[in-house]
Amino acid sequence: MARAKNVLWIMCDQLRYDYLGCTGHPTLKTPNIDAMAKRGVLFSNAYVQSPICGPSRMSFYTGRYMRSHGSHWNGWPLRVGEPTLGDHLKKIGVRNVLVGKTHMAPDLEGMKALGIPPESVIGVHVAECGFEPYERDDGLHPTGRPRPKYDEYLRKQGFEASNPWEHWANSGADDDGSLQNGWLLVHADKAARVPEEHSETPYMTRRAMDFITEAEGDGRPWCLHLSYIKPHWPYIAPKPYDSMYTTSDMLPAIRSERERQNPHPVFGAYMDMRYSRNMARDDARDKVIPTYMGLITQIDDQMGVLMKFLEERGLLETTMIVFTSDHGDYLGDHWMGEKDLFHEQSAKIPLIVLDPSQEADATRGTTCDALVEGIDLAPTFVDFFGGKVPAHILEGRSLLPLLRGEKPTDWRKVVFSEYDYAMQDVRLKLNQPIERCRLFMVYDGRWKYIHASGFRPMLYDLETDPEEYVDRGDDPDCADVIARLQAALFDWALHPSGHITTSNEKIAAYADNQLQVKGGILIGIWDEKELTDIRDGIAQRAKL
Repeated sequence: MARAKNVLWIMCDQLRYDYLGCTGHPTLKTPNIDAMAKRGVLFSNAYVQSPICGPSRMSFYTGRYMRSHGSHWNGWPLRVGEPTLGDHLKKIGVRNVLVGKTHMAPDLEGMKALGIPPESVIGVHVAECGFEPYERDDGLHPTGRPRPKYDEYLRKQGFEASNPWEHWANSGADDDGSLQNGWLLVHADKAARVPEEHSETPYMTRRAMDFITEAEGDGRPWCLHLSYIKPHWPYIAPKPYDSMYTTSDMLPAIRSERERQNPHPVFGAYMDMRYSRNMARDDARDKVIPTYMGLITQIDDQMGVLMKFLEERGLLETTMIVFTSDHGDYLGDHWMGEKDLFHEQSAKIPLIVLDPSQEADATRGTTCDALVEGIDLAPTFVDFFGGKVPAHILEGRSLLPLLRGEKPTDWRKVVFSEYDYAMQDVRLKLNQPIERCRLFMVYDGRWKYIHASGFRPMLYDLETDPEEYVDRGDDPDCADVIARLQAALFDWALHPSGHITTSNEKIAAYADNQLQVKGGILIGIWDEKELTDIRDGIAQRAKL
């Protein structure tokens, strides 16, 4: 009996596209992830639909742009009834399971209005973004927040504290035993107090393997979203990863003094944010980046553990494996910290897809430069499991043709990403109305255009300026490029997939089959002969 197909969807938090060996980092050691790229396809032009955790993930989980699902910031719920990957997979008998982070917030008001108890089966499905939460852990647990299961695990290992997550896994210790808080950048070069085997990354790997083991007795196909918390801050790593890299392994900062001279108002405001001012300091980069690299190598080591586990169970032959990130990290490049804007360091992500199908053998170990969006994964998974992709809901496109060596002539010519800074201090600095705090990126593989409501646009030519140092948004020589990309943005904005309750097939059938006349609604018909002719035409089409 043939084994069921499965999907293992691995996501790291805040992992830059260029911080892997297979994407060109000269000193970072990621042999297991590199091996995954050699067995699958590495997509070299993959972009998120918003360069911040929550909106990006909601786009991944719905297969829809931020403008469509409405979750613009961390903690903004998807409205009750917003279709998710879990809804699409459930229809075809596939479990959609979570281990790790989602950033999903429940629409409690919507559930209350509809009389849905949050603890009910439906309530949990809605509250968890369509995932079956095997173990959810959103990765940030300051004191006073709800506590994760990971706390219980640490206490069972003897790591007692009022906040074990922070005090052991995300803090170091001075010689006198006092805590060195991992939230603070100055302590990024310290070793976490917790032994490596009990730190967050291997813990989540084991939890994923626990689910897979249990699922073998179930028999149903599954899509497992293993969502790692790292290398997202707090930037602190356990031994030996804390000292695995030094400043000699770091890449030079990608930034130019010209960027700070009369910058675009939004860019200037972000360079002035506290986290940007601090991460632009050389001493901060020297402490943070070697640790960031160590955290990535720790993830890579866990990929080795996980791939061996799958191989021993014969699951590599039936499981699609995806490795990606929810966005990047500036790490001081462009005088920035965090993510937020649309430079390559922030909006571009690593994406490796291993399709176990024989049809994908010819593309193994190749790099695909097609323009790809994070929302493409949801239709890819539905397609892989043999389901029909609901094009009136999912705004991404299945990657299966690209994975199997096909070159669709109608593949997208541009990618889009969005950002809403209404929740940030930047809104106050710029004195912008809440509904005008919007940025939209359009990228065609060379030109990156950013529409900024209330301000002039930003524009970068990545062919002549691959580091994105020179903003040509006010360059009259670029007027034609700006007009072309503005037109692309305008066309995209006017044509969302908004009719989610009515399929394209149903719409087509209505006119194609004259369903209005069939239903007895006879609008504008002159006489009996015209009506008879119409009905004869309907009968003729029915015979075809």
